[in-house]
This record gives sequence, C-alpha cells and structure tokens, in this order.
Amino acid sequence: MNRPLIVDAENLAVGPRSWLAERAEIVSVGPEDGDRWTESLARASALVVRTYVRVDAALLDLAPNLRVVGRAGVGLDSIDVKACRARGIEVVYTPEANASTVAELVFGLLLDVLRPRPLLTGELTKAEWVEARNDHLGDRELAGMTLGVWGLGRVGSKIARAGRGFSMGVLYHDLRDIPEGEREGAEPVDRDTLLAAADIVTIHVDGRHENHGLVDAGALERMKQDAVLVNAARGFVVDPMAVRGWLDAHPDARVICDVHDPEPVPHDHPLLGHPRASLTAHLGAGTRPAKDRMGRVVEDVWRVLCEELPRWPAPRG
Repeated sequence: MNRPLIVDAENLAVGPRSWLAERAEIVSVGPEDGDRWTESLARASALVVRTYVRVDAALLDLAPNLRVVGRAGVGLDSIDVKACRARGIEVVYTPEANASTVAELVFGLLLDVLRPRPLLTGELTKAEWVEARNDHLGDRELAGMTLGVWGLGRVGSKIARAGRGFSMGVLYHDLRDIPEGEREGAEPVDRDTLLAAADIVTIHVDGRHENHGLVDAGALERMKQDAVLVNAARGFVVDPMAVRGWLDAHPDARVICDVHDPEPVPHDHPLLGHPRASLTAHLGAGTRPAKDRMGRVVEDVWRVLCEELPRWPAPRG
C-alpha cells in the first residue's frame, strides 16, 4: 500500500500519532489553517478528530478521497455518521476510552463541593489551626445521601458503582431496560422519582437531539431544594438560564458543570461567576492515559484503510 495521507485535526496523543506515522503520512492541520486545511482534505484518505471539528456534508464535499473518519473519543455528536456512510466513509470511535476518567472527575468535583479542604501553606498558630478546622466543616457526607444517575451507560454505570462504594443509595433513570445484573446495585425509577428523591443528580445521557435542553426549568423544580446537579455529559443537555434561576431561588442548591454550550464559555454565560456554580473546562477525559486510549482510534482507522473490519465502528441505525 502507498502511504496514505491522514489529517490529524485536533492533536492526537504522542503515542498513537507515532504508531500511525510509521504507517502513513500525517499532517496536523485544522479549519483555522485556511487553504492548508482544504488542500489537505482534498488529498486525505482519513481524518481524525476529537471534540470541536464538525464533520458534516460541507466538510465531506472538501474530502473526495476520504475513506474513514476516526473520532478520538466517545461521543459522535459532531459527526454526521449518516452522511459519511452515504458516501461509503466508515466512522470509528473509542466508546470505552474515558468512562473511568469521567467518573473520577465527577466524584472529585463532588468532594470539592461537599468537603472543602484548603491546603496548608504555612505555619499556623493554635488559634488559627482551630479556626481553619471550624471554618471548613462540611455540612453533608456522601454516605447516606441518595445519588440519582440519569443515564446508566458506560459512564453512568461506573458512577453508580462508585456511589455504592461511598455507601450511597443509588437510583437511576434510563430509556433502556437494563438487566438487573448490569445495574451496579442501582434501583430503576422514572424520571420524576429520580429528580424528587436524589440529593445529587448526575447527568450521563447521549447526544441525541431529544436530549437538547433535557434539564429545563420544569425538571429543576422537581429536585430537592438543596440538591447538587452535575453535568459531565454534554453542554446542551442543561439549560443554563434555567439553572441560574433555580440557584437564585434555592440558596442551598449547587451545580457542577464540566461541559458547556458553547465552548469555550463566553463572558456572559449565565453560570459564570455564580457563587454556587462550579464550572470546569471540559476535563472529563483530562488524563494522559485517557488521551492515549482515545488516540488508539488510529488502530481502527488503519484497519479500515487496510480493508479490514474495525473493532469499534459507529453504531448503525
């Protein structure tokens, strides 16, 4: 096989990129590069993206030789899989790459909110020591709280398992009928029961159109007045204006968002700077091991270019 050209649009991890470079010509270029981007797409046999490059019909028109699109990550929201398949272009991804990493982040952020613990930076007097201990007394513990997992997929299942490890009661709501042996000890309930009963509601739904604005004012008003809402799924799932109103009306409520719509967060985002909103910069997959696992999508990209079946093709239908 001649060395095909592969466009790396969003900076693959070093290990996977090196693996692929042994087999193909790679060019790192993105939409911000203008003519160089369009010229590269015109020759590309494969395109690898992560989060922010949208693969739609307009992009595909620029890439007549494309045979495969690799998504180094879990969600396929930014890729028009149907348009790709209509042109004979395979789509591959890494659905199991970062579930544990996202679960770790969720509980790390929850502990930041529920168990404030500033680090010592210098010597304290006895009075200052006592003051520091008293000033950072947590009001609640995870043990005994009810965790509501909205979406018991790969990430949600790990969240449920971790919640049980913290001695939490765990409820879940999902559109699928999940066998009891795959529920990680969580109890299935309808949406309204989950919202009303959970002390913490954590969102882990997919990117289907019906999930846009899923958490709106109506959903929020069903939640406890001191509930903690966590969104580490997709930014568009949560209505930030509605969340702002909910926080303002319920002084004991908290929200944690790692994902946003749009990204980066604009200066006038309704939750930016709110004293009971904790926002992070889409860190769910932010570990080197997770980046490496996501980058291993290149192995399926190469399989397709070699006319072999990929391990993780995008779902059909």
